[in-house]
Amino acid sequence: MSLTVDPERVEDALDGDVAARDAVLDAAMPAVLGWCTRLGGPRVDPEDAAHDVLVTALRRLDSLRDAEAFGSWIYGITRRTLAVHRRRAWLRQWVPGMPELVDGGDSPLRQRELSEIARDVQDVLEKLPVAQREILVLRLVEDRPDSEVAELLGLPIGTVKSRLRLARDRFRKLASQRGLDAWVLPATGEITR
Repeated sequence: MSLTVDPERVEDALDGDVAARDAVLDAAMPAVLGWCTRLGGPRVDPEDAAHDVLVTALRRLDSLRDAEAFGSWIYGITRRTLAVHRRRAWLRQWVPGMPELVDGGDSPLRQRELSEIARDVQDVLEKLPVAQREILVLRLVEDRPDSEVAELLGLPIGTVKSRLRLARDRFRKLASQRGLDAWVLPATGEITR
């Protein structure tokens, strides 16, 4: 769905007209939800992301300098919001309990612990050979099927499966060396605690 918002209504909203502001954001909602649905990825809740986009747009409406640029302005907010939601989803995938850290809803001591675990997990990922890290991220973080990973990387599907197995094994070993035994990947690829 394309975004069609009357620039005059946007101007009215910029001038402080609350009804115009509400109308502009209501008109943008279907396009924003569509972008979030199509661009968010499998682990992002599009409605939650779209809500965050509109809350951000509401708070930052005064930063819009050109009413004609409203579409690109709100698309930029959508892109940045989706990046945050994908990071949250990534952290939830790798570190159970991480939403509290990302959302700030936990004690400072718990946040520090989770932050250290997230840093350790990232360090372990960075120690993997690039080819293994790439496949591990595409398969387990982005949840892409083997066939799609093979197509993206121009590899035979057997190579993808082999590298994924090697990546899981190496991740487990490196995580264990870092004292992350309670957080390591079992053979299924799930993170457990």
